Amino acid sequence: MSFLIRQLFTISRFIRNNKSFRISAFNTNAVSGNVWKLGKLNHIAIAVPSLDEAIQFYKEILGAYVSEIVPIPEHGVSTVFINLGNTKLELLHPLGEKSPIESFLKKKPEGGMHHICIEVHNIKQAIISLSGKVRTLTKEPKIGAHNKLVIFLHPKDCGGVLIELEQE
Repeated sequence: MSFLIRQLFTISRFIRNNKSFRISAFNTNAVSGNVWKLGKLNHIAIAVPSLDEAIQFYKEILGAYVSEIVPIPEHGVSTVFINLGNTKLELLHPLGEKSPIESFLKKKPEGGMHHICIEVHNIKQAIISLSGKVRTLTKEPKIGAHNKLVIFLHPKDCGGVLIELEQE
């Protein structure tokens, strides 16, 4: 039996035998306070070294719907959204020399997952509630790719994952 299969059996046995873990870990009604309400996964963002190659892959090979390229100079990126039905992928490509995606691609030239985006009912209340618990990359939310307020949570406070909160 492969290592991965053994690990999956171990995890499933733990969950099956541990009722309190099952209830607390998978209770979707207990995800956040009522004030700001954590919502659904909006998108997964992927930094790409070539938008043209990435667009061709998702459109021509996978047959996905691919949006137009949208430059967002205030964030230093060009974005493309790929509709997957239940969520979206956001392709990110550097726009300008001070782009955060440029520095990401210098560390990881082949590209890769950059962040996940989760919707919140009230972003300002979310920021207040998370203050002192999680650092944000900016003090105030900014307008993001969907023309909605967004703020990024520091990956060092989020298990190594950059998380974007977006106003519903």
